[in-house]
Amino acid sequence: MSYYGAYNGRRATREEGFRLEFVRVTGENLEREHICCAISSNKDCQVASKKAWLAERFGEGLTFWKADARGKCFIEYMPGEKAWAPVEAAGLMWINCLWVSGQLAGHGYADGLLQKCFHDTREQGRQGMAILSSDKKRSYLADPKFLEHKGFELADQAGYFRLYWKPIDELVQPPRFLDCGKSLRTGEEGLVLYYTRQCPFTAKYVPVAQAAAERHGIPLRAVCLETGEQARNAPCPFTTYSLFWNGRFVTHEIQSEKRMEKTLEELKHG
Repeated sequence: MSYYGAYNGRRATREEGFRLEFVRVTGENLEREHICCAISSNKDCQVASKKAWLAERFGEGLTFWKADARGKCFIEYMPGEKAWAPVEAAGLMWINCLWVSGQLAGHGYADGLLQKCFHDTREQGRQGMAILSSDKKRSYLADPKFLEHKGFELADQAGYFRLYWKPIDELVQPPRFLDCGKSLRTGEEGLVLYYTRQCPFTAKYVPVAQAAAERHGIPLRAVCLETGEQARNAPCPFTTYSLFWNGRFVTHEIQSEKRMEKTLEELKHG
């Protein structure tokens, strides 16, 4: 998952009441911090799922920064060797998710969060940053216009997915999609959903997809990617949520009940 807000070319401003203050979420403060994903209650199954995933990833070098405010404003990143995606990004910093939207968008927070990542990239002796994007602005993926404005360059592509990077060392090799993810194909028949707990929304909407498929009489096999190794061998660059029908990639967008019903009708009659 990545940057949601579309880049409109305007210069960010720091207005009164929007001060660039950030909190680093760690294993020590995880339970008491709000993790920004549009869910206010810590008792929600989605929050519990995401926080459990984060707790496991801190030991793999994941860093999570958020605005010191209740809102959709955070970044999470980790060493490229540990990326939860089928990418070759050794020596780089992999940005899992950069999300700034709602009332916090347009006030310099995205810049500030990227600076946190850039600082840690240099401090850890890494040679650049990499992030998943797309051919145009799409839900759950980094806005390519925003990335290009910030100096990111296109490194690879698979379907409508785009792999962007920002090198520090001119001699470093660009990242690339692994063949398994670049294919956007599986050898399986029927409806198959690959997902992770990186996004809290999957805790709610994977069961929604399963229930909708059952109503339509279509068996759905839901595959939860539990480890980074499994994610790096996934058949789609976006491991948070990727839906396949008879081996063919359908969508990376997390399906609400209404959208899943529409998708199933299209698959049955397409």
